[in-house]
Amino acid sequence: MASSVRLVVIAAALWLAAGPARAQALDAVEVTPFVGYRLGGGFYELVSGQSVDLDGAASFGAVLNVPFRDDLQVEVSFTHQDARFTLPAALDAQRTRWRVTVDHVQAGGLRELQPGRVRPFLTGTLGLTRYESGGDNEIRFSLSAGGGVKLLPTEHVGIRLDGRVFATIVDAEGDLLACAPGLGICVGSIDAWVIWQAEVTAGVVVRF
Repeated sequence: MASSVRLVVIAAALWLAAGPARAQALDAVEVTPFVGYRLGGGFYELVSGQSVDLDGAASFGAVLNVPFRDDLQVEVSFTHQDARFTLPAALDAQRTRWRVTVDHVQAGGLRELQPGRVRPFLTGTLGLTRYESGGDNEIRFSLSAGGGVKLLPTEHVGIRLDGRVFATIVDAEGDLLACAPGLGICVGSIDAWVIWQAEVTAGVVVRF
């Protein structure tokens, strides 16, 4: 009986000692400034009105991750891209120099697939995209999905490698095709123009 009591006391002491470590791991807020490269020239062609021979440009931004529960985190991100390109001159015009900036501000979630020093993860976010050129700017709804890995050699500092795809709805319209009287059922269609971009980034994770 005394041995059983001692085992229970020891187990309780170990559980209490591990409690702060678990809480610290769960409560770690992460801030990750990053740099990367964003592919996809849909915004350039939208602004210039013609095909552009430019696949992408450098990007930078930051991600904030706040613990939610267990392996889930709330994620808020901002990423900025500044692209410059020159269109070929037409027969009756000079070469045109364009500058297009694209900003994504999004929020969503991140799920870590395993604990430890190497943590693969998946992300999904939605928010707004702002694109601007020549003093004119537009804001549209967008969403993204991706994944990557966190490398955490220490408790407070690590590296995050990330890849994701952005989908921005720049124009959408719907048509009502038919309704069934008395049933409250209608059939329609929605046409949406979506611009796709892919981004790869690397950043320094600061945990506190």
